[in-house]
Amino acid sequence: MKKMIMIAALATAAGAAVWAHGGATGVVKERMDGMAAMGKAVKSLAPMMRGEEEYDAHAVREAAAVISRHAGEAITSRFPEGTTAPPSEAKDAIWENWGDFSALAQQLAVAADGLELAAANGLAAAGGGMSADSMMGGNSMMGGKPMMGGSSMMGGSDTMMGGGSAMGGAPGQGMTAEQIGAMPASAAFEMTSRVCSTCHTRFRAEDD
Repeated sequence: MKKMIMIAALATAAGAAVWAHGGATGVVKERMDGMAAMGKAVKSLAPMMRGEEEYDAHAVREAAAVISRHAGEAITSRFPEGTTAPPSEAKDAIWENWGDFSALAQQLAVAADGLELAAANGLAAAGGGMSADSMMGGNSMMGGKPMMGGSSMMGGSDTMMGGGSAMGGAPGQGMTAEQIGAMPASAAFEMTSRVCSTCHTRFRAEDD
């Protein structure tokens, strides 16, 4: 139940990243369109990942491909410095912390590619199975040690929204798409949603 609540919250946060267009033009509109497409893809999968709709691996692969197409360089290329005038809701923190922002954009692409690979794996077993947290920092299918080594990939005491740098709390930092693709699809989806949520929280200006 706790995991389902988390997935619902993460999907809501990712959906909230669909920025209002409000007369946007040029590169600002392009990036808003990309964010909208990714938010729609995440929201389309949330009921399936919560077990409220029948699991459809093809739909998971299609949604993951949409996210991947708009992630990575497709994000960073649409944020030229100085494009913060309304209706943009981009924070100056994007350019002040460009390394963190671009790393999150790339990690989103990796997570989405992993989700596409994980589509064939189905959902984690109810009450058990593998979550994104356990793959990153708890017991893993690789024999009881964290898949990526150390304690938690979530950055010690940092939450997913991060104390410290954005990448200090980035889910899946250092993981490959193939490693994420070995997870149940629900865990890969959770990771992808968390990357969206982390970036949204750190780099998007909230409405007054």
